[in-house]
Amino acid sequence: MRLATWNINSIRARVDRAVAFLERSGTDVLALQETKCKDTQFPFAAFEAAGYEVAHFGLSQWNGVAIISRVGLEDVSLGFPDQPQFGEEPVVEARAIGATCGGVRVWSLYVPHGRALDNPHYAYKLDWLSTLRSHAAGWVEADPAAKIALVGDWNVAPRDTDVWDMAVFEGQTHVSQPERDAFGAFETAGFTEVSREFVPEDRKYTYWDYQQLRFPKNQGLRIDFAYTSPALTSAVTAVEIDRDERKGKGASDHVPVIVDIAD
Repeated sequence: MRLATWNINSIRARVDRAVAFLERSGTDVLALQETKCKDTQFPFAAFEAAGYEVAHFGLSQWNGVAIISRVGLEDVSLGFPDQPQFGEEPVVEARAIGATCGGVRVWSLYVPHGRALDNPHYAYKLDWLSTLRSHAAGWVEADPAAKIALVGDWNVAPRDTDVWDMAVFEGQTHVSQPERDAFGAFETAGFTEVSREFVPEDRKYTYWDYQQLRFPKNQGLRIDFAYTSPALTSAVTAVEIDRDERKGKGASDHVPVIVDIAD
């Protein structure tokens, strides 16, 4: 199986790029984040015409997650249990969707941004990650043979080398120690972030801001990751970051992270 995760930054603006990516890369399962549309607005037909099934969770023009699969799409979950809420009238945001695809339980995750260290969204982010981690640990404990992939835009740069210049990000979200601890806690739950082993340092970034020529200057961040359960980690044979997808007109500011899994 070839599994990819991609913050598409509006699926309606980039549906043609997404379908072309699937065809070019031979991806079997694609987890999308930031689709930025309601379920009724998602371009299902384009993916179905290409031979894929789609599960989407979108409530408004913000957030939105999807799983697109040609190897089965079963037991779809909109959000994870006890997922924290946010907003003046708190709701469970469209930030997580799970489905079983070809024997792998795939979760497409769009972790809250955090906004600023003194913003309520930051506490929400930490709570969101902690709750997900607790459930992930429980899933592995309940079934050590379960093949689980937690993939998506984590909005955390876990190491100083995951940002192009730490001095620029000092005192901001994504690089604070509590966020890094929350991200790292998934390792204590038995999961492995698999891209580190396979991706060369010169192709490590997954996001480049549209402003100030960040991409041509290679001033990026590594914030899109794939955590796998023990049973799935042993089956991972390769990981790549498709940096070329950031090129050209109409690109997302993120690029796909692709994980190859043996049968």
